[in-house]
Amino acid sequence: MSLLVTGSIGIDSVTSPFGKAENVLGGSAVYFAFAAAQYVPVRLVGAVGDDFPPRFRGMLESRNIDLSGLEVRSGSKTFRWTGRYEGALAEAETVEVHLNVLSERAPVVPEKFADSRFVFLANTHPTLQRELLAQITSPRLSVCDTMNLWIEIERDSLVETLTRVTGVILNDGEARQLTGRTNLIEAAEFVLDLGPKFVMVKKGEHGALLVSADGPAAIPAYPSKLVRDPTGAGDSFAGGVLGYLASQDELNGPALKRAMVHGTVAASFAIEDFSLGRVQKLPREEIDDRVDEMVRMLRFD
Repeated sequence: MSLLVTGSIGIDSVTSPFGKAENVLGGSAVYFAFAAAQYVPVRLVGAVGDDFPPRFRGMLESRNIDLSGLEVRSGSKTFRWTGRYEGALAEAETVEVHLNVLSERAPVVPEKFADSRFVFLANTHPTLQRELLAQITSPRLSVCDTMNLWIEIERDSLVETLTRVTGVILNDGEARQLTGRTNLIEAAEFVLDLGPKFVMVKKGEHGALLVSADGPAAIPAYPSKLVRDPTGAGDSFAGGVLGYLASQDELNGPALKRAMVHGTVAASFAIEDFSLGRVQKLPREEIDDRVDEMVRMLRFD
């Protein structure tokens, strides 16, 4: 089933108590694509500058990712982010960010991608998210992510985007900031009232919450022993969720719950190494084994 993602494609430099990685492949669309490609072919739409290293393109091409929608813009520079984690690694401190190509026009969806049935609008400007979604003919499922910056400076535009998607994935801090509700179930219900059919709230090491017409459901995070770099965990979660859903016939409540398990497992691998070090050559068998382990942990009989 066709799954399209758009969002940032970047060059990251990250420091945590476990080391440092400089000038590595990153970006919301990249982490999503690597996780989702374990389930279905992924169509990536994004833009980079002419400084984008050929080896990074090779990393993307090594997976089940169609790069027909990747624009390499002459004279532009690739998005760059420098971040630091300390203590419990709960949240990144942005040391430096250069939007570069992300401050330019939105990438164009190739005509052959217009029939995509599943669409994930990874974190980027909400106006750009809508522009891309408008280029898709009749998606079966469209889901978006966001970040605190857009809530702060582009709230009205973000709300407009939320009215046009099937589902929303955001973290607990963003849910509270967007809605003004402290209780996450109330916050998710507030977002549902805007139009989406379901909301998934990421809670980091505390798991994830699903709220839909069927009511709330929650799962814990996978109990990881090794956490080196949380960058991309949320986007990997979304990749596991959408990748799994795109591989299924049904899009009902039980499927959404199972998808959260796959998303949680995808995130658990992403945090085990810097950048894509852990997931770049991750075999599907390891994912399935960890999913089975999660399911056993969630059973009470």
